[in-house]
Amino acid sequence: MDMNIAGKRVLVTGGSKGIGLACGAAFAAEGCDVILASRDAAALEKAAAGIRGRHNVNVATHAADLSDAASRIALQAAFPDIDILVNNAGAIPGGTIHDISLDRWQEAWALKVFGYIHLCQLYLPAMEARLDGVIVNIIGMAGRGPRADYICGAAGNASLIAFTAALGGKSPDHNVRVLGIAPGATMTDRIITLSKSRAKTKFGDESRWEEMLAGLPLGRAGKPEEIADLAVFCASEKGGYLSGVTLDVDGGAQFRG
Repeated sequence: MDMNIAGKRVLVTGGSKGIGLACGAAFAAEGCDVILASRDAAALEKAAAGIRGRHNVNVATHAADLSDAASRIALQAAFPDIDILVNNAGAIPGGTIHDISLDRWQEAWALKVFGYIHLCQLYLPAMEARLDGVIVNIIGMAGRGPRADYICGAAGNASLIAFTAALGGKSPDHNVRVLGIAPGATMTDRIITLSKSRAKTKFGDESRWEEMLAGLPLGRAGKPEEIADLAVFCASEKGGYLSGVTLDVDGGAQFRG
């Protein structure tokens, strides 16, 4: 299916691996020029080279710590003219209220929660001024089903779901859409890290992390490419009446007994 977004300029944060890299590749496959941003310059260049090798599009990279407000401002200054923003950077740690210090809590939220909010603040005005643009926030299912062993992430994701709803409810006044995607368990390095944290909490042994993924719908975790393809659809004209909503992508796990 032709998404009719060829030539659009797409910024993907957290774009060097996992869902972010999959998003970069999926938009490139539709003929979009892509900007990948994350902390790791070497990983970014490897990711960009892989995309360039498969697709005839421009791929730029920007290495920065996006938990820092000044770095986010510098990113927007370097790439002010984008059509689609995919907020994806962020790795909130697992653990209970007793496991995570306030400093670590603030550090995690600085990247994912306040990072998303700030980048929306930076990019939304230009989108509104030209009456065109889409923001896709990659959030997470913990915002729907909060758990004590992922309390920092659950609270952060719930905040971003509410933020997306509030912003995406108003932004269509200027022909700009803001929406979210909430992946469930998705087979990335991130899910392994979280599963190890949960296994340590539950069993006292992080090596039993695979047991935390037992019983998933369809017998597997989701694929990064499935999230990326949905992001492309949502950002295209095919998803043109989506705004404010956060789409749950968990294979129906939240409804299982």
